[in-house]
Order: sequence, then C-alpha cells, then structure tokens
Amino acid sequence: MRDFSHDHRWLSINTATVRKQGDLLAIVEACARHGIRAISPWRDQVAAIGLARAVAAVREAGLDLSGYCRGGMFPADRAHAAEMRDDNRRAVDEAVALGAPCLVLVVGGLPHFSRPGSAPSHDLAAARAQVEDGIAALLDYAKPAGMPLAIEPLHPMYAADRACVNTMAQALDICDRLDPGRTGALGVACDLYHVWWDPDLFAGIARAGRERLLAYHVCDWLVPTRDLLLDRGMMGDGVIAMRPIRRAVEAAGFSGYSEVEIFSEQNWWQRPMDEVLATCIARHREVV
Repeated sequence: MRDFSHDHRWLSINTATVRKQGDLLAIVEACARHGIRAISPWRDQVAAIGLARAVAAVREAGLDLSGYCRGGMFPADRAHAAEMRDDNRRAVDEAVALGAPCLVLVVGGLPHFSRPGSAPSHDLAAARAQVEDGIAALLDYAKPAGMPLAIEPLHPMYAADRACVNTMAQALDICDRLDPGRTGALGVACDLYHVWWDPDLFAGIARAGRERLLAYHVCDWLVPTRDLLLDRGMMGDGVIAMRPIRRAVEAAGFSGYSEVEIFSEQNWWQRPMDEVLATCIARHREVV
C-alpha cells in the first residue's frame, strides 16, 4: 500500500467538498495554492462559469482530474427519454473536453425522481432495467470518444430517488453484461460513504480489479448522522475503517487518486476554504 504520510500527491478534491465557499475558478486557484494536484468537478459548477473557462482554468493551474460528476439519472418515462439521452451525451462531451479519466454515473432511482415530470412509478425492477439500458446506450456513445464510464453504487437509502444500484456486486454485474471483455470502458467508482457497510465489499473490490476500479472516493460516516445527504464526515471523524479498504483497493490494482467528497451543510461548508483544504491534506496523510 502506498505511503501517504509524507505528502499529498495522490489527494484529489471533489469540488462538492467546498462548493459553498466559492465557484470553480476559486476552487481551482485554492487547490493549486495548496499543492493539491487533482480535482473532480461537478457539472453545475462547470456550467456556472462556462465549459471553455473551466477547461482553461484547469489547464493553466496544471491540475489533473480524478473524475467528472456526473452523468446518469437514466430512468425516465417516454416523454423524457430524449432529454435523458441528450443530457448524458453532453456530460460525456464535457468530460472529454476537461480531460477527465472517467465520467461518474449516479444512475437514478424511480423515474419521477430521476427525471422530474416523468410519470410516477413504484416499479424498482423496471427502473433497474432502464438503468442498464441507459448505460448500454451511453457506452455506445462514450466508447468511441475514449471516455470510460464509472458506475457509482449508492447506499440503499438512495434506492428510490438517486440510485437503484446499491452494491459493488450490482454494479459489477452490469459491467460484466455490458463489457464482458473488461476493456476499461466501463467500471465502478468506489465511494466509501456508500459501500463501507457492505459485508461483500472486499470480494467486490477484488472482483473489480484494475480494469474496473476507475475512481476511489473518501469521506467518513458520522454517528449520529443528522442528514443522510448533507452530513458526511471528514476522514477520521466517523466509523469507517479506511486503511483496510484502501489496502484492498490498491491490492486489486488501483493506483489513482483518493478523491475527497464531502457534503456537509452544517459543518465543512460553513468553514473557510483554506481551512477545509488544509484539513483534507492532513487527514489524507494521517488516516486515508
């Protein structure tokens, strides 16, 4: 396992971690100033300043990307299917322009949550079928562009509204059906907040291997958690045993960035950006 204790060269900041403190230009400048080598931007933050400015800012700062957030939200009724398709193709195009190594997919839940305005449905099995169909179609668009797709399984509490793919095994089953040759075009984003609890996590990591492990996200699970979306913890402040998971991820062949992704309405989003980034650096060295 790599030794992170002496530097933070393998630290990436998911820009959601400091989204309340400044726009993407400010985040890029602050990360560069702190010697952080990589970021993973969100589409709304890119849209707010314009894609061309975002591309220029990242290049001028000399930053890598560890991913691009996000495509997905595939389930939709017939009236919203074209909107879903076109939105995901734009996400691929943006990821290519920014030089991202993968487009992270939050796949969506029931159609009326995934694509507002869609007819209500309680059929979770149908939603999962739409997810797989949507990924297959997007793969046909992304593969010629050279943009790998990373399915991010989300905690089961999000099955209805955000992601009906909830375990590494589910995500990898989709990968095996759509990309049986393990070409690197389709894989997973392993986010500790969402998968740490899974009793089959280590088997899933080993099964994924180097070809399927496209992104690795870190934060912590707080007890108690005050808000299931907006109360993630800084690494070391919660209950996740991080080192054994990273050891398994690296043993499986992952050698990329550890990407800090923290949504924290009541805590970290209220602190100065420099303080948050300095804490991310310290915890990356100490506990990740």
